[in-house]
Amino acid sequence: MTELTPEQMEHMATTLEGSGQYRILRPLAPRMLADYPQSSGTRLGMFLDLETTGLSAAKDEIIEFGIVPFVYTLEGRILGCLEPFSRLREPSCPIPPQITALTGITPEMVAGQSVTPEEVAGFVAPASLIIAHNADFDRKFAERFSPVFTTKPWACSMRDVDWAAEGYEGRKLSYLGMQAGFWFDGHRATDDCQAGIAILDRELPVSGRPALSVLLENARQVRCRIWAENAPYEYKDVLRQRGYRWNDGTDGNPRAWSISLPEGDVTAELAFLSAEVFARPVDLPVTRITPWDRFSTRC
Repeated sequence: MTELTPEQMEHMATTLEGSGQYRILRPLAPRMLADYPQSSGTRLGMFLDLETTGLSAAKDEIIEFGIVPFVYTLEGRILGCLEPFSRLREPSCPIPPQITALTGITPEMVAGQSVTPEEVAGFVAPASLIIAHNADFDRKFAERFSPVFTTKPWACSMRDVDWAAEGYEGRKLSYLGMQAGFWFDGHRATDDCQAGIAILDRELPVSGRPALSVLLENARQVRCRIWAENAPYEYKDVLRQRGYRWNDGTDGNPRAWSISLPEGDVTAELAFLSAEVFARPVDLPVTRITPWDRFSTRC
């Protein structure tokens, strides 16, 4: 049987797509730039993904760094990607079997591999923005590894776009990629970064706006975290359904349910808590959050 050329395969895929009977997933094809076209209207972003030995930033360790720089306009258009930073790192403790099963990273792959905070800091220094898919996880690990990450504003590709309102069925990278029309090998850091950038490069199906534009708009907002200290236990489900998350206090913040909201929504939320949860006027702690502190242990 004669092997098909890429052009022939693409013609077949286009024909199937055009029939309306099939949906085609193409392999992720990153758009690469030879260099950074610096101008007053462009910025350098970096999409970061970490693979770790576990979920606790306090005790688990990074085993893979993936950082992909990309150039974008202030309006939220992505021009392309630059060469990535991709490094494995041998942890001080064995990689749990479930992590190897999830990531494909084996003890043999990381044996003797290292990366220093100085190397990472040097690569990240030019970035105007760091993006991660679930930045609440990645930022805490990253800041523990190198203080350079405390000096950068962060955004989250999972939370800073309302994917459900745009017709997407889930927020996982693999789901978003499939609905955007491509597939990729997930759970390796650089692949996840390239997928995240490609998703942000798409126009959203409902609003018609570039996904990165929406992310930037939301990430630039000043937000506040309300700490519902001493909320009655019987209201825990009400708070959870409203978007509150439990903090156990080990990070130095209050041991309480909390929620992050745009600054303009704080007064209404405090009124809700007083009327519906505490049944009395309450003076609750409120932390102001800038993009430089979002997703960190500082808030």
